[in-house]
Amino acid sequence: MNQTPTPNSHSRFSDDEVERYARHLILSEVGGPGQQALKKARVLVVGMGGIGNPATLYLAAAGVGHLGLIDDDVVSLSNLQRQVIFGADDIGKPKVAVAKTRLNALNPHTAIEVFNQRITPDNARELIGQYDVVLDGTDDFDTRFCVNAACVQEGKPLVSGALGRWTGQVGVFTGQPCYQCLVPEVPPEAETCARVGIIGALAGVIGTMTALETLKIITGAGQPLISRLLIYDGLEATSRVVKLAADPECPVCSR
Repeated sequence: MNQTPTPNSHSRFSDDEVERYARHLILSEVGGPGQQALKKARVLVVGMGGIGNPATLYLAAAGVGHLGLIDDDVVSLSNLQRQVIFGADDIGKPKVAVAKTRLNALNPHTAIEVFNQRITPDNARELIGQYDVVLDGTDDFDTRFCVNAACVQEGKPLVSGALGRWTGQVGVFTGQPCYQCLVPEVPPEAETCARVGIIGALAGVIGTMTALETLKIITGAGQPLISRLLIYDGLEATSRVVKLAADPECPVCSR
């Protein structure tokens, strides 16, 4: 590329930031204004598992100014097959604490706030109301419904990622349709990674996709997956995008 940043497009950045984000600053879809938007942005990541790990690495590296991490779990040996922020020495430590240390080392310009707790109907709105975008990478449907409802109530865009076995999906929800239009109730045979297994690298694929959608929302670049669901099949190396419709009977977004 031979394009260079326009004069004063990064006047509020330090020399370190200008060099750090140089590949963003020469992108016409990001540039100085987009990087400033990233610096001002507040993103809450719910769940520091397979999706939250790569997502937070790329969000911090991209220069998101404030990241909130919420998870009440500790690192276990079985996490290390796909949760790449953690190492063997971290087993037994709170995931959010380990992640904060790693992300601070990656980019000291990103402020990291941690919540070593679960997100519940009692605290979801208060937490989510403090952020601009919410990224949900949990594999518990009750938590997903709780996060979705709070995002609808607070008017916050929700980037949702899910995975299992060899397949994953990413969607963006901004009001109607909401996540519960896609999944009206907890499936009777709900699959989790612990139950059905997962190929480790798939977490990197889907987690990175959720980070990319979040960056697009913040910078205004391209077309985020709003009201669409991208479904990726790792075994077949194929993907497809389906349009989502609002459920007129949805108890969350139809009111």
